[in-house]
Amino acid sequence: MNRKYVYFTLDIAFFLLFMTLVVLILTGNLMIAVVEGTSMEPLFQTGDVVFVVKVKPSEIRPGDIIVYEKPNGAYIIHRVVKVKHENGETIIITKGDNNKYYDPPIRMKQVVGKVLSVYNMPVKLPFLGLISLWVKSIINY
Repeated sequence: MNRKYVYFTLDIAFFLLFMTLVVLILTGNLMIAVVEGTSMEPLFQTGDVVFVVKVKPSEIRPGDIIVYEKPNGAYIIHRVVKVKHENGETIIITKGDNNKYYDPPIRMKQVVGKVLSVYNMPVKLPFLGLISLWVKSIINY
């Protein structure tokens, strides 16, 4: 096979993947999050970048990794331990993989989305977010 043809095909594939990501981000169906803290170690390290997709309540299952917003506005990336339905409302129990205790129960309206996984392995870009965390620390200083 011609080497130029292979490179051209790879260029087209990466371009299409990039454009798909851009469209999903612009439509609000995909977000990018930077991991901060040790609660999900060893799976995620501070500075890892993850992709977060919007989901319906029926698509969240134990074992999924979700991003949710705490009442104080902080975003948390933790694993779903249990999903309950009470009085017509979905209640989710989460826990960081590296934490001893469960988080307080959250409601579906707090869920931002689910971390994108392929064959049950979360998609992450290791340490790519360290620059944004560094800039954030300077701004907050």
